[in-house]
This record gives sequence, C-alpha cells and structure tokens, in this order.
Amino acid sequence: MNKNLKYQTAAITGGLGDIGKAICLAFARNGTSIALCDIRPSEEAAAFLSLLGDSCGVECTYHQVDVADPNQVKSWLGVVSGQLGIPNVVVANAARVTLAPALEITPEQWNQEINVNLNGAFYMIQEAARLMVNGGIPGHMVLIGSWAAHQVHLDMPAYSVAKAALRMLCKCMALELAPKGILVNEVAPGYVQAGLSGKIWKERPDLCEQAAARVPTGNFISPEAVAEEVLHLCRPENRNITGSTLLMDGGLSLS
Repeated sequence: MNKNLKYQTAAITGGLGDIGKAICLAFARNGTSIALCDIRPSEEAAAFLSLLGDSCGVECTYHQVDVADPNQVKSWLGVVSGQLGIPNVVVANAARVTLAPALEITPEQWNQEINVNLNGAFYMIQEAARLMVNGGIPGHMVLIGSWAAHQVHLDMPAYSVAKAALRMLCKCMALELAPKGILVNEVAPGYVQAGLSGKIWKERPDLCEQAAARVPTGNFISPEAVAEEVLHLCRPENRNITGSTLLMDGGLSLS
C-alpha cells in the first residue's frame, strides 16, 4: 500500500464497468476514498460499494451520472466535494462503442459516441480542474484512451475519432494545468479481455484466437493491468509525467 494515497480522493467515471471497477479497487486498496459514477441505477452499485467499504475500509459513494450532460457532471462533483473533499485524483473512464463502418453508422450513434467518449471526458476534467484550481489543490488526471486513437479501425470509426481527439485534449489540458500542479495523462490499452471485447470473444473463441495471434507479445490485457498503470501515473511521487500517453498494446501498433 502507498500510504500517501490514503490522503487522496478519487473521482472515477464509468465506475461499474470492468476497467472502472478494477481502477476503483486499485485505489481503494491503497486507502483512497472513492467517488464513482455510472449510468446504471444505484441499486446495481450496492454490492460493489459494500466490497469497497467493507474489504478496503475506505469511504465510497456512488451516483448515477450521464457524463454527456455537463450539468450532471458539475452537480456530481459538487456533491463529491462536499462529502469526501475536492477530488485530487480524476479518472475519465466512461466510454461506449458502436460496431458499424463509416457508411453504416447513424448520426445518432455517431453523436452518442462523441458525446460520451470525448465530450464526457472534457466535462469531467474541466469541472474537476476548476475545483482543484480554485481550491489550490494539486493532483492527477488520467484519461482512458485506446490504441484506436492512432490505428485505423474500420468497424468503429466514431470510437477511433473520439479517442484520437481525447489524446489531443490530454495534451492541451496538461499544458494549461501544469503550472497549477495538476498533471494530465492518458492510458491507452490495446486488446483488453473485458467489456464488449471479452463478451464477443467468449461467444466466439475463434475470434479470440485471431486477436491473440495479432498481438506480438501474445497477451491480452486485464482490467487490473490497466488499473495498475493508472495508479502508477497518479501516485504523489509522480511530479514530472504530464501530457503523455502510456501505450499498453503488447506491440499491436508495431505491426
């Protein structure tokens, strides 16, 4: 356990997804107070909140929030600040993906992906940064990106475009916030064996084998591995890494 993280409050979006839960657990096990949000009803978070509170012994809260709505994000962060203190660790993890090529994706699907994957992340880190700056609080922010930000994916153009824009958002925010002591970085996974990909591969083992064969290291990424990299970037000891992308794709981008 990193004792310094006991004095942190982490606000994490998409907290009930596979990666979101892993990130929450990683911080909670280091004593960090956890504020998580997702679009699911509160009753669906009850068991996980009990796990965080009972087994990790930390304060934790859950709110149903649509990150695509800036008013909901602002309201949530205001409540979190009152309950747990202004978050000094912020993880923009909420995401969605539509599998449809550019000629088939509908305007509604396109807008939904841009609104959640890009706009939602912006609303989150913008409002959190305002609270931190006004409170004179330094901290760390991590955007969960993807190797799709720089690699063409014909079956998910909206997701790829949103993640590419997210990478530039990371750099812009990092430069603006660096003088305030707020470091902003991106973690960009490759094939994660969880979420939509995990479900597809479970139903279609042949596709799983094909995907594994593409990865030079031969390994898929676990949600826990993603969480460890987020934790690494948010440790108080990190005072120099900002505006960077931590690419963890097993060498996919090299082929």
